[in-house]
Amino acid sequence: MASLGEMFGAGGGGTFMGLPRCDDLARLEARIALIGADGCTPYPSVGSYCAGGPAAIRAGGAAYAANLTHMNFDLGGPVFPRGIVAADAGDLPVRDDDPAGNRARIGAAIGQVLDRGAVPVLLGGDDSLPIPMLEAFAHRGKRLTILQIDAHIDWRDEVGGERLGLSSTMRRASEMGHVERIIQVGQRGIGSAREADVRAALDWGVSFVPAGEVAREGIGRALSLIPAGAEVVVCFDCDALDPAVMPAVIGRTAGGLGYWQALDLIAGAAAKARIAAFDLVEFMPGRDIDGQGALVAAQMVAAVMGLIARQG
Repeated sequence: MASLGEMFGAGGGGTFMGLPRCDDLARLEARIALIGADGCTPYPSVGSYCAGGPAAIRAGGAAYAANLTHMNFDLGGPVFPRGIVAADAGDLPVRDDDPAGNRARIGAAIGQVLDRGAVPVLLGGDDSLPIPMLEAFAHRGKRLTILQIDAHIDWRDEVGGERLGLSSTMRRASEMGHVERIIQVGQRGIGSAREADVRAALDWGVSFVPAGEVAREGIGRALSLIPAGAEVVVCFDCDALDPAVMPAVIGRTAGGLGYWQALDLIAGAAAKARIAAFDLVEFMPGRDIDGQGALVAAQMVAAVMGLIARQG
């Protein structure tokens, strides 16, 4: 069956939206670098359950490959208003039996992007990817505000003896000296957090904006918590979105954010502060339905890259 992308001339090429390929991040010339990783620090019980996520999202964006200069109504203009300012660096090699090596490779790649003065966009992959991404900002003279958009708070100290896994990302972030603020939006339902984990987060200074509040009152309070001019790292978990639009996650939970609520939140952060990095994690291809989740993820990533491209 012919696709809309084929109708308008989209072809293969393997990169997200047909972006130029970057095979050496040390020579990156683009302002935005997209990097994929199938996993980072898996639990033995689930392994790399999001393996293939970056490839599926690239496939979801294949229809845009000939359309980078077309109107993107999510942005009010083309994705990149001043020409191609992004590159796709492909996927990093990961191994279930080498979590330390996975973290080192992810951290090194993000560090190379930052060294080139660019903004990393990390596609996953399991929810533990943000840990080495955030660590790559250490000793760079920047204090970070984390905007986590997620159904879960990820404040477990450990799960099964693993302290760097997908349930512990925000707890580990809170221990990094360069992280000064954590704003968590979208939590709902029953997850891995216990009452003690919530208390630990609140005692540290986390601001929670539950999904129910967003549904009833909008994103205003969440945006008010972001200081003007802050360096913001957006950690976006696909299960933040309602499973009606994003089925490709391991823990589907009703009552999630809509596409526009999530995008308006990120756009508001970009308008008020500066997005220094973005990750989109927990895209699980095996749970997708007719490629719907991949299309939504690709649309979100395209819009966020466009927002980053519009930063001063």
